Amino acid sequence: MPIETTLAVIGQLAGDAELLAVPFGPDLAPSVELPVPAGALLAHYEAKGEPGEVIEVPVARGDGVGRVLLYGTGDCTAPALRKAGAAVARKAKGGTSLSVVVPPQADAAPLVQGALLASYTFTIGKNRSKAVKEIVFIGADDEAVRRGEVLARATALARDLVNTPSDIKSPEWLADQAKIVAVEHGLAVRVWEGPELDEFGGVRAVGQGSAHPPRFVQLEYTPAGDLDGVRHVVLAGKGITFDTGGLSLKPSEGMKTMKTDMAGAAVVIAVMSALAACQARVRVTGLIACAENAISGSAQRPSDVITQYGGRTVEVLNTDAEGRLVLADALAYADARLDPDVMIDIATLTGAAKVALGVSYAALYSTDESLAGELLAAGESSGDRFWRMPLIDDYRPDLDSDIADLSNVDRKLSGSAGSVMAALFLREFAGGRPWAHLDIAGPARSATEDGELTKGGTGFGVRMLLRYLAG
Repeated sequence: MPIETTLAVIGQLAGDAELLAVPFGPDLAPSVELPVPAGALLAHYEAKGEPGEVIEVPVARGDGVGRVLLYGTGDCTAPALRKAGAAVARKAKGGTSLSVVVPPQADAAPLVQGALLASYTFTIGKNRSKAVKEIVFIGADDEAVRRGEVLARATALARDLVNTPSDIKSPEWLADQAKIVAVEHGLAVRVWEGPELDEFGGVRAVGQGSAHPPRFVQLEYTPAGDLDGVRHVVLAGKGITFDTGGLSLKPSEGMKTMKTDMAGAAVVIAVMSALAACQARVRVTGLIACAENAISGSAQRPSDVITQYGGRTVEVLNTDAEGRLVLADALAYADARLDPDVMIDIATLTGAAKVALGVSYAALYSTDESLAGELLAAGESSGDRFWRMPLIDDYRPDLDSDIADLSNVDRKLSGSAGSVMAALFLREFAGGRPWAHLDIAGPARSATEDGELTKGGTGFGVRMLLRYLAG
């Protein structure tokens, strides 16, 4: 469900706030009258002013008692402020109105992001949202608050799409959500289905075992004004609305999170929704390959040979390596039809990436040094952090097939370097253009509430890509 919290900005506090949050840090004393001297209070709680620290202090409010939250700001960098905003919002949950004093000279955008994303909830049929009702930012720059809100709401949209259960989230439903976003945000949209998908052999093969037919979606954002010199970037997202593994069946425990296997597609849709609000000066085409990897008499089999978009043949040795098949179609289509300057795909592609990097970092592969550097920098500044991984050419011959152009996994079936092998497979379809592959299998989902993260889909990658595209 969309973030329910509303925002307001005022220059200074007027009257008594229902719940007031005041910053403190190593070099920042609380700027509010307290019943106990601030220094003594902080010493009593052994507070160091680190981000995430929150001390609740009762204060007189006429004949009643009010609440003041002293929140730590650390060094007031973006990561510190995101963590601080999240901690304050969690403390304030319960339908209250929260007034937050912004630290002097601090950028309010990350504070806003942290507060809004920590307030995110997703429920179906139960009205049990505990989100703070309203947040008033005191002393903030209007533009910074707006910027933070745009990024947070786009991230929340991705979370909504990811968290929707797969009895609702069919390929058709996901394509329909992309259409809704297109109408609401002035994007051009096209959807392929049925016989129109004949050339998209990967999408068709992955989806052919499901009662819910696949879709392929194209969204287009074009900035206003002169387009001379404006770059064209293609984003391709994996949209597997549920992944059983196909006939190469996953264990039941491994299927429990597979409603989230379209997180890459959710990121692409969410990014496309925010480009106009971010005034991005770049043409962006979003491609979403939607399919359900199901089991039936019509499902693809291990050893089948499929023809990807553009004519390349692939021997399918493992039907649970399906994400790369639909993304290969998207990349080949972009190369053949769209003439982009840059191609970026994003997917919950391999468990191997999570094994290598855990849940705090995602894997980044790229054929272009400049592109890789820009994406890594955008990740650091946005909080969606990536680690550069190698495209090891010595491993490439292991993708050769005896009967087709390629196999979809290591033909030795050794299972080693799984994330690298997936990236090498996708590189075959990028046409030699500047290309990056983002494997977000680890951080796309969260099992706990931690900082700005809530349980379920995280929307990881939305803020990084918007930073890269819009600055």
